[in-house]
Amino acid sequence: MDVSNFLENFIRKESLFKNKAALQSSYNPNEILHRDEQVAYIAKVLAPALRMERPSNLFIYGKTGTGKTLTVQTTVKQIQAIAARELIPIKFVYVNCKLKKVADTEYRLIAEITRFFGRTIPPTGLPTDEVYNIFYKTLEQEKQVVVLILDEIDQLIKKIGDEVIYNLTRINTELKNAQMSILGISNDIMFADNLDPRVKSSLSEEELVFPSYNALQIQDILKKRSTEAIKENILEEGVIAKCAAYAAREHGDARRALELLRVAVELAERKGILKITIKELDEAEEKIEKDRVIDIITTQPKQFQLVLYAILLIYDQRKQQNLIFTGEIYVLYKELCSKINLRPLTQRRVSDVIAEFDLLGIINAKVISKGRYGRTREISVVTNDTLNVKIKSLLDNALHLG
Repeated sequence: MDVSNFLENFIRKESLFKNKAALQSSYNPNEILHRDEQVAYIAKVLAPALRMERPSNLFIYGKTGTGKTLTVQTTVKQIQAIAARELIPIKFVYVNCKLKKVADTEYRLIAEITRFFGRTIPPTGLPTDEVYNIFYKTLEQEKQVVVLILDEIDQLIKKIGDEVIYNLTRINTELKNAQMSILGISNDIMFADNLDPRVKSSLSEEELVFPSYNALQIQDILKKRSTEAIKENILEEGVIAKCAAYAAREHGDARRALELLRVAVELAERKGILKITIKELDEAEEKIEKDRVIDIITTQPKQFQLVLYAILLIYDQRKQQNLIFTGEIYVLYKELCSKINLRPLTQRRVSDVIAEFDLLGIINAKVISKGRYGRTREISVVTNDTLNVKIKSLLDNALHLG
């Protein structure tokens, strides 16, 4: 198919964007709205580093799109500016634990951190103890305060366990010149509950919860970013309010709101229209939801897919009574495992999987207490019926259950 005519026309048309990057998740705005309290708290915890004192370890958690990483980065920049002016040796080491080949193993993580200080460690081949020794010696070369920022720390623990965190929190007992603190960031608000008690007590010296944004706060963020990103008189009145309402419904995720607005403008450009209306926004919402959910589900391990399949089967059986409980999901999940000769996960691990689907916005899972009988989750499906049919069909084929 020859698409040269379309491409020729496309490059000659004026873009509706003036700075598309301002609507992308990697963008760092000059000002973070509605996070003054959190910036101040992080600054107070990290401020002792400016006196060459070790700050307390800080654990930050909150749902996706609540501005955790952005707020940390903004606060760190301000501390770095003062440290550079006053010649104070503070180093901030940022590691995204979700990235492949960065934090897949304890070896790789320590090697990655050590490389930040200019010391090269081969990707494999050394005993882990030797890698730690190189790391200690590298830190000890000068008097300094190091703050290790582990973003998506929950992903690190899932891959390699929490022993590495314990080792890192105990590192100061080995150091004489340098001092190190850990700042952990997690999207999983239940994450700390599952840590080994000794790891939790050493990591969570200070804790900070980021609340979800409400619709009005998301509107403020969208107005500011859209002014930077989109040309004037492109957005129809009501588009930003509707976009904010969509995102507030989805756990107050500002990142999702920005993505929604960006996709709506892209769809308008493809149609060749000069105005973004509610219709484009609705189409963008449908496209993002479908693409995101399908992508998530097709890349999940079979165990995860079976848990979701069990949830959807129960949901189909009782659409009038939407709430589903962890126990009944687990019973059906085990039956499905038996059907395809797959060894089932423990009930606790399935509960973790359900929490992950909640974070991904496919279900809502509310933790409730049953007194001396422990805790369970009330689960409701939030994806629409049309999408659920498509998901079930995909899972039927992937798991050979159809």
